[in-house]
Amino acid sequence: MAGLGATLMHEHVFGLSPEILWNWPDIPEGWDLETRAREAADKLGALKAEGIDTIVDLTVVGLGRYVPAVQRVAELTEVNIVVATGLYTYDALPPYFGNRGPGSLFGGPDRLAEFFVRDITEGIGRTGVKAAILKCASDHQGMTPGCERVFRAVAQAHRETGAPITTHSHSGSRGGLAQQRLLASEGVDLSRVVIGHAGDSTDLAYLEELIAAGSYLGMDRFGIETISSFEDRVAIVAEMCARGHAGRMVLSHDSYCFNDRFDPEVVRARHPNYHLLHISRDVLPELRKRGVGEDQIHQMLVENPRRILTPRS
Repeated sequence: MAGLGATLMHEHVFGLSPEILWNWPDIPEGWDLETRAREAADKLGALKAEGIDTIVDLTVVGLGRYVPAVQRVAELTEVNIVVATGLYTYDALPPYFGNRGPGSLFGGPDRLAEFFVRDITEGIGRTGVKAAILKCASDHQGMTPGCERVFRAVAQAHRETGAPITTHSHSGSRGGLAQQRLLASEGVDLSRVVIGHAGDSTDLAYLEELIAAGSYLGMDRFGIETISSFEDRVAIVAEMCARGHAGRMVLSHDSYCFNDRFDPEVVRARHPNYHLLHISRDVLPELRKRGVGEDQIHQMLVENPRRILTPRS
């Protein structure tokens, strides 16, 4: 992982709705793999020109992961793309898993961890592309039975492979703490965990509690200003750096090159800064104005991602 360079730890190349695309292929957003791949490569090329070398694509099952399309983008860009495995739900599991496994209508073994391990050790589908990080999610509903199954399966896959874990969390309910408790109960080393969307919070006590347990903070929704303003997002990162926590934060946008689940015009109107270049062009200059040093920026963009993504037995 030495060649990662400056890395955005929570982005997405494509967010797709397969059943919509299969059944209504003429939807206004449109999907042509080559066209969308070239558009994505152009966006990543602009990102590379701003000094970013790698993105971690956290699109997993539940978000429309389609790795053959990401492979094509990788052929067209100099930016490294790291892919993930896991399952994204705030509540119930999709029927394929919800109708099988412990507590389900039909019972049987829980195959989630098996699928995650295969993605890491053998590759995703028939692509040969191996996932390097595990993802799980819980939100304002809390740790539902479906979310709990995913978290426990992710923990099992982590123990078997050594791959790191990143989460989607709900900062408003201090949800990262429940995630840490569950993962720790499953034997996960919390220093191998990124609590995603921690940057939605301005609660310093909450953020420092997450760090005290060993985890990294995903300050990873820059540009989504309806949840937390630009001012608040920058101020909390600057304050955490001032408190000596640059070694426990990573930066990102949680943006998409193409996402068919939102109207792109509405997104642009409501979130004009929600794009891959916002951190390089706007966030980093503002952090520097607030006293964040180049060594701290290097920690958040280069050293911490490399440390997180370096496999451990």
